[in-house]
Amino acid sequence: MNAPMRIAVAGAGLIGRRHIELIEASPDCVLAGIADPSPAAKEFAQTRNTPWHADHRALLADEKPDGLIIASPNALHFQMALDCAQAGVPGLIEKPVTDTVAAAQRLCAAIRRAGVPMLVGHHRRHNPIIKAAREAVASGKLGQLTAVVGLWLLKKPDDYFDVTWRREHGGGPLLINLIHDIDNLRFICGEIIEVQALTSNKVRGFAVEDTAALLLRFANGALGTVTVSDATPAPWSWELTAGENAVYPRQDQPCYVFAGTNGSLSVPTMELWSYPQNPGWHAPLSRNPVALAGYDPLVEQLRHFLAVIAGREQPLISVEDAMATLAVVEAVSEAARTGQKISPGQIMEQTA
Repeated sequence: MNAPMRIAVAGAGLIGRRHIELIEASPDCVLAGIADPSPAAKEFAQTRNTPWHADHRALLADEKPDGLIIASPNALHFQMALDCAQAGVPGLIEKPVTDTVAAAQRLCAAIRRAGVPMLVGHHRRHNPIIKAAREAVASGKLGQLTAVVGLWLLKKPDDYFDVTWRREHGGGPLLINLIHDIDNLRFICGEIIEVQALTSNKVRGFAVEDTAALLLRFANGALGTVTVSDATPAPWSWELTAGENAVYPRQDQPCYVFAGTNGSLSVPTMELWSYPQNPGWHAPLSRNPVALAGYDPLVEQLRHFLAVIAGREQPLISVEDAMATLAVVEAVSEAARTGQKISPGQIMEQTA
């Protein structure tokens, strides 16, 4: 029987600690160590009798883990992943893959040279809800996809913004939250080739946006709208509708609608709407539930990471794939700044 894999974690904040809990609960891996310079992280590691390092490079050198989960602040992702590649240690990089497309391009090149597998933690791709929505679109169950609607509306508490970087550029809902939804839409519907956008910071007056409205054009011809705000009491967001994280009170509401020529699907309520006969607006619609498997996407992501390390599976989302999601978010910011239509492809060409 194979020995459990030794997985280390860089960054012991909220998501880092969740990864640590999952590692400790898994029969297939053990916690090899924690890298985080904060006194709180050191104390956290000591309570678990786990090796602690202030610097991830010391952890890689001293503990020689089989894999490293990078759960640090966004600006540190690039260097940590680069150091993993140079050390020959596979990494699971929390989203966004890096803080800029330019950095992601440099990381892609370094990973290709090193030949070390890297997985990016857009964990919702592992969610059975997202997988079922992707299958509904890809199989033609909805017919030709025509329109997509996305909502991300909720209210963050005032003390959330006590952390300085959350009031500055890059700390708002576009890069922190919307990037998840953009990745979901890319995974379900295919590539986004053009965006238009407006943003506003009127509610709080911080440097960072609190509200945004997007228009999207997909490569398959479908059009999409996405509305985002972290300043309104509302039930229409993935966090409050998917039931993925128990800290959010679940609401029985959709946050996405995928509309096609044969039917429409609301997500995550997973109701398929269609005409059983004589299609047309005077005919009655049928509403049918879509059956789902049940499992924790973060648990599945960890299983997948172990399989990627072992060479049994290819990364569900590679650094290059995650870079394409990041390029859409950068295109949204550029479209809002300039008032122009922006292609994510332009963003990658400009930074190449």
